[in-house]
Amino acid sequence: MTDGAPSRRRWTLPRRLAPSVVRTAVLGAALAALAGCTDPGSGTAPRPSPSPRTTPPRELCTRLVTQWAHRLLADGGSGYGDYQSMGLSNGQYEILRTVLDAARAEQRSNGPDAARELTDRLAERSCTERYRGGVPTGGPWQ
Repeated sequence: MTDGAPSRRRWTLPRRLAPSVVRTAVLGAALAALAGCTDPGSGTAPRPSPSPRTTPPRELCTRLVTQWAHRLLADGGSGYGDYQSMGLSNGQYEILRTVLDAARAEQRSNGPDAARELTDRLAERSCTERYRGGVPTGGPWQ
């Protein structure tokens, strides 16, 4: 006797399929998906996701130092703040201080544009020198 509602039937495996066959089929499908086989919906191989790009230490140092130097030059601030709150290592902070001293002198003599250009050059040169052999030793704060 039915009341008009669709019957709810549970899906079950045919009795003749052994669990090992099912496990093998599932494992095969998972391996095929991981291996980058064709996408059944499109018929083409899926594109692999790009590998994450890591920023070389020299480039990261240059970006951080120039960012903070430009900000401090624009604000006219004489203080540097805590290097850790700025996201800098002790060595990067020393570079920032040296760069800012030179940039402030340049700004007084030749204006803000010249100071920004000098900042960019000095930061890149100093960071390249600091990381010329890879990562400096002495701990992560160096």
